[in-house]
Amino acid sequence: MLLQIDYQNVFLKDLDFSLATEIGIRTIIMFILVLIFLRSTGKKGVRQLSIFEVAIIIALGSAAGDPMFNSEFAIVPSLIVFIFILGTYRLITYLASKSQTIENLLEGEPIYIIEDGIFTLKKEGDANFAKDEFFAEMRAQNIEHVGQVRTALLESNGQVSFLFYPIDEHQPGLPIYPKAFSKRSEDITIAGEYACTHCAKVEHLSVSSTCKRCGKKEWVLAINSKREN
Repeated sequence: MLLQIDYQNVFLKDLDFSLATEIGIRTIIMFILVLIFLRSTGKKGVRQLSIFEVAIIIALGSAAGDPMFNSEFAIVPSLIVFIFILGTYRLITYLASKSQTIENLLEGEPIYIIEDGIFTLKKEGDANFAKDEFFAEMRAQNIEHVGQVRTALLESNGQVSFLFYPIDEHQPGLPIYPKAFSKRSEDITIAGEYACTHCAKVEHLSVSSTCKRCGKKEWVLAINSKREN
């Protein structure tokens, strides 16, 4: 039996010109209210949003969505929700400005990702970030290997801050470009400087070995290129 689809019901249902016009007006009104709310928070861009503020935006979107297209939902109740969301946001941010504990709870704390040219670890054998995403962030900063970075800090807003070694003081490090990193292996057949793919510690190896820092066995040939300005 062939599936019968009522395309009229799927795409239009009870939609007519007057309802479409009402949806358009509702959408414009709610969109303007959302913009006013966002301007009221004082933020200038998405990159500045914390997890707490993202939660506020999600709540705002939920309050704004239904009145846009559903005639059973009035705009004024959503406006009341907006006012309470804004009031709650202002109250919590005020409390956060008075208490470092509350601020850390809401905004999170910066996390060190690299110190002294190697990855930090939460605990032995456990890295505290997604390497692929972080490598992409490093490449965007014209970084070729981890040995060029003295310190990397993941800020609470998701941005990464880097402090570099002076150009003449860099050290061998873990390559972060795909072609070089893809040559990683547990087998060492040629003596040289190798970087642990897990924690980025560099060791001189001539045979296969476990990393003295994290206990992993996967290595890749370290590189020692200077950072370009």
